[in-house]
Amino acid sequence: MIQIDDSGSGSLIGGTCIGAMRRETKEYAYDIIPLHFYHDHAFEKKLYLNHVITIIKNLFHRLGVNKDEKIEVCRGYMFDELRLYLKEEGYHFYNTVIEDPLQSKIEKTFEEYTISLGLPREFLNYTKYPFHFHRLLRWVYADYENRSCLCKTGWKSWKKYGNLNLQIEESCLNHSKYKCLKCFEKIENNTNVKVLKYHSNKPNIIYLHMNC
Repeated sequence: MIQIDDSGSGSLIGGTCIGAMRRETKEYAYDIIPLHFYHDHAFEKKLYLNHVITIIKNLFHRLGVNKDEKIEVCRGYMFDELRLYLKEEGYHFYNTVIEDPLQSKIEKTFEEYTISLGLPREFLNYTKYPFHFHRLLRWVYADYENRSCLCKTGWKSWKKYGNLNLQIEESCLNHSKYKCLKCFEKIENNTNVKVLKYHSNKPNIIYLHMNC
């Protein structure tokens, strides 16, 4: 039996992971929907749904899937176009809730992918899965020039919160319990810091080392 699932469609950072597993042997293959499918017109036209078909064709080839195998597909919207393709091609599939081992496997794959993009593992744990939009937004604003390109900028939430006015100040933290959200190293006591302030769903303050 082949199972198909996704992870990351609800994360501000990165594309979306599409994975397939042969349940009996735990053979696993995956690919990532590139971020450009989540930008501007490509996102508005939902081209990422068609790209899922391209990915699954490749994963089926890698796993040696044939049309006699039973296929379980996650019920989520990410596979709306795939379901039409599978039906047209005569695959035996049905929609269901995908659980472990594939669910945990693909979630872990997506986490490692976001870490490869630069998201600190410790911060990822702080955001809690599925990734918390406004907590990830803080990480983005800490280094906006380099991190905004990692976001799903076609989202309505990005259009609302992705270009906020940023106030920059300097201060001294006498008693620090913070980490710099740019380098993610601890800010020591009695340290001069750069302070970034913006208002999204609430007031936000970000502390950075002066040289970050």
